[in-house]
Amino acid sequence: MTRVLLVPGRSPAGPDHWMTLWAQDHPEYVWVRRRTTPDTDLDDRVAALDAAVNAAAEPAILVATSLGCLTVARWAASHETRPVRAALLTVPPDVPEWAEPFQPLPFRSIVVGSRNDEHMSFERAQAYAAGWGAEFVDAGDVGHLNTASGHGPWPLGDQLLVRLE
Repeated sequence: MTRVLLVPGRSPAGPDHWMTLWAQDHPEYVWVRRRTTPDTDLDDRVAALDAAVNAAAEPAILVATSLGCLTVARWAASHETRPVRAALLTVPPDVPEWAEPFQPLPFRSIVVGSRNDEHMSFERAQAYAAGWGAEFVDAGDVGHLNTASGHGPWPLGDQLLVRLE
């Protein structure tokens, strides 16, 4: 069985956020460092991801959103990634000091970008995907793919996750 680890963004995913809905529909999915307050401590985030990945021998698929994407990239650049099978990285934000230099991820990955994300230009999202060696998926005009941009359930995400399993 493949484990799914949910790597949240900076702010807690609210009750109607697609990631929260996935966790409710799949109690076997595991949150990585889910907080009730904004969380921007990169070292703590990376350490929490490392602990979650190594908590079991089964391979994991990482599902990250926003700042969680940069957490995955930083973790992959400096940790043993053998138990990770793939990653679904949704709407990474433009925080160059966290993402530079780009290094190809050592596992299959998909980056989902938005054409009207207030935290990342579409072209920059494509550059992140290229730097990480990831497939890029154009999600269209979905904002930052959160409840504020009108997203609760996210069927495309379900389809992409199935492709990575």
